[in-house]
Amino acid sequence: MNTAVPLPPPPPRRFETFLSQDGTHELFDKVAALDLFMHEERPGYLSGLGLEMLGAVRNQVELREKDGTEHEVVMMGSNSYLSLNTHPRVVAASQAACEQYGYGMGSVPLFAGTSHLHRELEKRIAAFYGTEEAILFPCGYSGNVGLIASLCGPGDVVINDAANHASIFDGCKLSGADVKVYIHNNMRHLEKILRGLPETQKGRLVVTDGVFSMDGDVAPLDEIAVLAKRYGARLMIDEAHALGVIGPTGRGTAEQFGLQGKIDVTYGTLSKAPAAVGGYCAGSATLIQYLRYYARSYVFSSSLPAPVVAGLIEVFDLMAKDEAGREALWKNVHYLVSRLKALGFDTGATHSAIVPVIVGDEDKLSGIHRDLRAEGIFTSVVTYPAVRRKECRLRVSLMSTHTRDQLDRTLQALETLGRKYGLIA
Repeated sequence: MNTAVPLPPPPPRRFETFLSQDGTHELFDKVAALDLFMHEERPGYLSGLGLEMLGAVRNQVELREKDGTEHEVVMMGSNSYLSLNTHPRVVAASQAACEQYGYGMGSVPLFAGTSHLHRELEKRIAAFYGTEEAILFPCGYSGNVGLIASLCGPGDVVINDAANHASIFDGCKLSGADVKVYIHNNMRHLEKILRGLPETQKGRLVVTDGVFSMDGDVAPLDEIAVLAKRYGARLMIDEAHALGVIGPTGRGTAEQFGLQGKIDVTYGTLSKAPAAVGGYCAGSATLIQYLRYYARSYVFSSSLPAPVVAGLIEVFDLMAKDEAGREALWKNVHYLVSRLKALGFDTGATHSAIVPVIVGDEDKLSGIHRDLRAEGIFTSVVTYPAVRRKECRLRVSLMSTHTRDQLDRTLQALETLGRKYGLIA
């Protein structure tokens, strides 16, 4: 009689399967393994990634699917919350600058890469936040990395919210500083970490997103600021998804909590509501001076192209006057979120233009995302490593220019598919 115990099935191959493991494999083994996986077991949700937009990303846009078919969709997956990427003033300023300066600067900022437009934008950003100075970075991701790695080093400590952006954690890793992580928005845990730091460890930086990119919730900045001051830590906030959206006039999380001009390091990207590319840091003149010489992603990167900078000057002028469409955006946010909740969807604790629709199952996520596109609705699809697999989701992003009809079409499609896939009763 055969009494052999059958071997258990091999564990499912995941994203992390194809990362470097222990150094015992040739470098390109994982490259070949991923290629085989993509041909034999490709997850369904990947079909919705990297699709081609066939025009300017507006509230409605034509896209090309992986199979070559083209169709129009309501765009519910853009970070251009205020639709500034197509604003006539922004586009006109960019076109004019291209005629005068060409399409690129061809140099790093400290050599020949700084124009009067770059200086003007830095002044606008500093004035917007009520700080002494500001500095531009060519990329939002690399700006965070360069900033943290220049400000912190071995022996220092960086205390992160668990939900902070990946660029923050990568900057911490590059810095060589000690890294501690507190439970998302948990002030008791943050204080426990701060209280436990040795007296001799004076270099302390607490870092938090203002609006968290996957959940759309807002950091309790007032409480974080109190704790940072109590325990002698500097405070840094990343305002990527808050800029232009959060606060009475769109000046971000610090404005919302009455802390404008009182944050040690204000960082943000120019690729969300400003709808361009790049990053910035606003703070004291001495801090910005330091970053100009020690932030390697500034020193060794070519400057932002002048046409982009010129468009951003118009963007900050519109936002400074609160004429960028923030009120219309919030009307759309309140309308969509209230109706999604009434239907029974789990939208987390969002208080921003980012609206998560929690699915919790990757197979269901693949199906609902595919079916939504077939219904003419595009959303972002999010799973590991951006979030835990059991919290995989659609990320719906609102724009100020979405019409009521477009929102209702989105709600109708989500209701139908939510019932089909068992997300709502």
